[in-house]
Amino acid sequence: MKRREMREHIFKLLFMGEFNTVEEMPEQSSLYFETLEELSPQEEEYIRGKYEKVLEHVEEIDELLNKVSSGWKVNRMSKVDLNILRLAVYEMKYDEDVPFKVAINEAVELSKKFGGDESSSFVNGILGKIAKEQ
Repeated sequence: MKRREMREHIFKLLFMGEFNTVEEMPEQSSLYFETLEELSPQEEEYIRGKYEKVLEHVEEIDELLNKVSSGWKVNRMSKVDLNILRLAVYEMKYDEDVPFKVAINEAVELSKKFGGDESSSFVNGILGKIAKEQ
């Protein structure tokens, strides 16, 4: 499985977390992984691991998003855009294996696939501000 596909699964898990309690998510994520065919144990471990790492930093990530997004605090953002941004910001700040440009490009592609008409521009703008600050 390509990293783009794994990133999409991480996004989907983050998005699921918006509609399930913390206590429900282990069962929900297990059910999610059961639906994935041809997923190797290493790929599942990578996806689960990165998902959990994003969650570990979600408060810091949200704080940064609130700081750079004028007029769009995280509680006002669409859940799709918010979780795409969370994943991208995690990759930009905490994942040394992912260059900024790759994190931004992948986030924009996810927003084109899952977000609304303006999502890709919104996501690109927020991540561009963060990249300039780094």
